[in-house]
Order: sequence, then structure tokens, then C-alpha cells
Amino acid sequence: MRLISRSQRSEMTIIEHLEELRTRLFKMVIAFVLGSGLSWFLYDAFLEILISPLQGLPESGQIITDGKLIFTSPTEAFFIRLKVTAFAGFVLALPVILWQIWRFVTPGLHKHEKRYAVPFVAASMGLFVGGVYFSFLMLPQALAILTSFAGTELVLLPRAADYLSFVLLLIGAFGLAFEFPLVLLSLTLVGVLDSRKLSRGRKFAWLGMLFASAIITPTQDPITMSLMAVPLILLFEATVLIARLMKR
Repeated sequence: MRLISRSQRSEMTIIEHLEELRTRLFKMVIAFVLGSGLSWFLYDAFLEILISPLQGLPESGQIITDGKLIFTSPTEAFFIRLKVTAFAGFVLALPVILWQIWRFVTPGLHKHEKRYAVPFVAASMGLFVGGVYFSFLMLPQALAILTSFAGTELVLLPRAADYLSFVLLLIGAFGLAFEFPLVLLSLTLVGVLDSRKLSRGRKFAWLGMLFASAIITPTQDPITMSLMAVPLILLFEATVLIARLMKR
């Protein structure tokens, strides 16, 4: 694909914009399909990782037998594998997806702004992986709090589909939530925000992050909500500092 200067980008027609977007989306889809295909053969390894938080519960011996979950329908196994491999495929394809997003935006940036391409992709991956890792740190506690409401006479016997949907939703939510600072930095880069606006809106940002944490976390208890909100607030403050340094 030909390189497009800033002046040329401003003169592109809607059709040309849509053609470029189609090209970028096609490459993203190809990366996702390849990542999902590879994940299909690594399914057992991914599944073992996803089940591991259950093994930290006090009743783990009753909840899972030999590290295995149950499924109750012949077709359920296929859809479970499809769900896990699709999620893993997205994670594996994420560098390509982020790069294509950046390349779509790059022609509209100044030359000195384009140098942030590699840091943008690297930071995006780092933040997403950090969010995923952090979700695994809090998963055992979240599961312990949720199961504690049942009392001592009931024991959790989760279906594989229900449990994996819960875990994948939580992991995805944390991974995407940790991308929030990069969104702010991108808006700063294109001139929509600056460090002063971010500083002035600190109170509203903190309230917004607390509110978002209450929605995203599955238990909605203060402890689990804080586990989500505190890292986001720290990342926000780091974003303000970085935006201030970028202005210099």
C-alpha cells in the first residue's frame, strides 16, 4: 500500500478512507484466524491455565476432580473449545491488530508523532498483559467471596461453559480496562486532551474509574472493586505525568 502524507490524507475521499479501513480490517481478521488456528492446538494448555484459579479454593477437591470440569451436553465441548481458542486467538493477534490501528491513524499525524508507533504497540500489549495477569491475581479471591455466600452446606460444581464464560469475561474486562491510559495518551497526542485538562478532571476521572470498577468486577464488593480501581487510578496518574513530559 502506498504511503500517504498528511496533506494527501486530508484530501482522501470517503471511498478511499473506507478502502484503507477495509485493508486494515482484512489484515486484522487474517491475524485473528491464524492466532485462533494456533490456539486450537494449544487448547489443553490454555484450559489448564484458566482452570488453575479454582485450585486455590479451600473446597477445590470437591469442586474439581483431577483438575477437570464437567460439561453436560455433547455439543457443549465444541463450543467451549471454540470460545477458548477464539479468545486466545484474539490475544495472540493483538500485536497485529494494534499495529494496523496505528497504521490507519499514522498518516494523519506529524512526522515526529509517528515515532510513537512501536512504543504504542509495545505499551498496548504490556498494559493488556498486565491487566490479564492482575485479573488472575484477584480471581481466587473473587471466587472465594462469591462461593462464600452459599454457606457451609452447599458446594460449587461449576459447568465448564459457565465457569469459562465468567473467567474470560473477567480477563477481557481487566485487559481492556488497563488500556484506558493509552487511550488518554492517544487523545493527548492528537491534541484533544492535555496534561492540564487531565489534572483538572482528576476528581471526575477517579469517580468514573470507581464506578467502572464496580460494574466490571463480578462481586461488586468493596475489596474486589478496590483491586480494580487502585491500579486504574495509579495508571491515570502516570498518564498525567507522561502527558506533561510529552508536552515538553
